Amino acid sequence: MNTKDLKNYLKSELHGWKLWELLWLALATAVILGLSLYWKDNWISLLAAVTGVWCVILTGKGKRSSFLFGTINTIFYAWISFQARYFGEVMLNMLYYLPMNFVGWFVWKQHMNEETGEVVKTKLSLQSSAVIYGLTAAAIFLYGLVLRAMGGNLPFIDSMSTVVSITAQILSIKRLREQWVLWIAVDAVTVFMWAVNFMKGGETIATLAMWSVYLINAVIMFVKWDREAKQA
Repeated sequence: MNTKDLKNYLKSELHGWKLWELLWLALATAVILGLSLYWKDNWISLLAAVTGVWCVILTGKGKRSSFLFGTINTIFYAWISFQARYFGEVMLNMLYYLPMNFVGWFVWKQHMNEETGEVVKTKLSLQSSAVIYGLTAAAIFLYGLVLRAMGGNLPFIDSMSTVVSITAQILSIKRLREQWVLWIAVDAVTVFMWAVNFMKGGETIATLAMWSVYLINAVIMFVKWDREAKQA
């Protein structure tokens, strides 16, 4: 990327932010930092949480920089999940999210709205959505059996988090609003998963806060993408 391309990219990323979007980004970051400092969380959890929150908010905004922060988050979150024995989360992040961040970076580049600086949003038909959700449910059950055989914690909860995330990430790269329905489901389940870990003595308050912000963000962004997909 030459100097001109970099300048145009940064201009696009900084363009089009509404006041409420900036306030939401600032509030989410402040919550993560505040809770982490109060509970004296380790720096790995803090870095994973902050970059994760920036990633999902930038994804909702339709900015390509989401994939840059997503790459950083993926690496650190995988390490946290390994320590907690959530093996599904480890495999999901290192074998899937990491390469898909690079895929998303290049795919979104082809579908940017130059006026808004955001990716163009689309949507599926009702029939296509039903097929995708049905296949996802079957995969959750089968992968849960695998994780249980491996001795992982909460294997079917872990499986749902993993499988739904895989489907949602594909929909995200394809710029589909239906991704947010799946993100709401996976975020709710993962909040429960990390809450259990925290109550058992895990020092992961930043991770729990991160997923709580993810859940709130998914609801907000579903409304945003639904409106903009209809306009498109």
